[in-house]
Amino acid sequence: MSAGDAAGAGDAAASGAGVTTVLVLGGTSEARALAAGLAGRPGLRVISSLAGRVRNPVLPAGEVRIGGFGGTAGLADWARAEGVDAVIDATHPFAQTMSAHAVSACAQEGLPLLRLTRPGWHPREGDDWHDAGSLAEAAAILPTLGTRVFLTTGRQGLPAFAALDRLWFLIRCVDSPSGALPANREVLLARGPYAREAEHALMRRFAINVLVTKDSGGPLTAGKLAAARDLGIPVVMVRRPEAAPAVRVAAVDDAVSWVLSQVPARARRAPARAQHPAREGRFPARGQPFPAREGRPPACSAGE
Repeated sequence: MSAGDAAGAGDAAASGAGVTTVLVLGGTSEARALAAGLAGRPGLRVISSLAGRVRNPVLPAGEVRIGGFGGTAGLADWARAEGVDAVIDATHPFAQTMSAHAVSACAQEGLPLLRLTRPGWHPREGDDWHDAGSLAEAAAILPTLGTRVFLTTGRQGLPAFAALDRLWFLIRCVDSPSGALPANREVLLARGPYAREAEHALMRRFAINVLVTKDSGGPLTAGKLAAARDLGIPVVMVRRPEAAPAVRVAAVDDAVSWVLSQVPARARRAPARAQHPAREGRFPARGQPFPAREGRPPACSAGE
């Protein structure tokens, strides 16, 4: 950030001396845990940004903004206007577009960036996993593995499976899907976590004989993998996209420590500042917002 920038200077004055503003990108469980660990700490202002692709999201502690930035330039403008001092990318492992925007915007503004990403899953004894580099690859190998598919890749990529009219799909997602869908299907709207026993019962109830998922990692949705192992069901695992280059940690505690290292010692002794409630919109108000730039909201292929 430039100290001579009018918006940044005005924001710094409004924030109060010694306050470090941290932007947390993502609506993942790790992002919420990080916000909870940071909100209310002396010398910190925490803003979480959600893409807005899920209705009624679980809101993290602290300030929240909902909506896209409009690409790299929009994110850089917003960060400058809000006086952001550091950014943590805690988006979903498949949100590669937002991660790339974060890398570019932070480089442009000279901001420190940390990537908080959960470890991926790994096959265990008894697993029958089939690697796929994309949803299209997953769709291509499905007919060789089964006819009754449990599809848990999220609602954004479902058109990749629309042409498989000889297969039956149980599609699970948080919100109702739109666009092209497989002809033979049942849609199950649900939000995790999902226990192993419940996943086992669900797969038996619908006579599932193949599971498709992304390598999202984490324990909240890993129950389906254990259930597939129990039942001898093959799993098509869509591997993660190449992540944008950034310093990475896997543990929330490590991310908290990194953030605290960005806060001057004198600020950590200052009184805690009040946090503001959620605000919707491209540029939520604290001072005058920048005009919205053209561009789509950050892509978030959440899935499970």
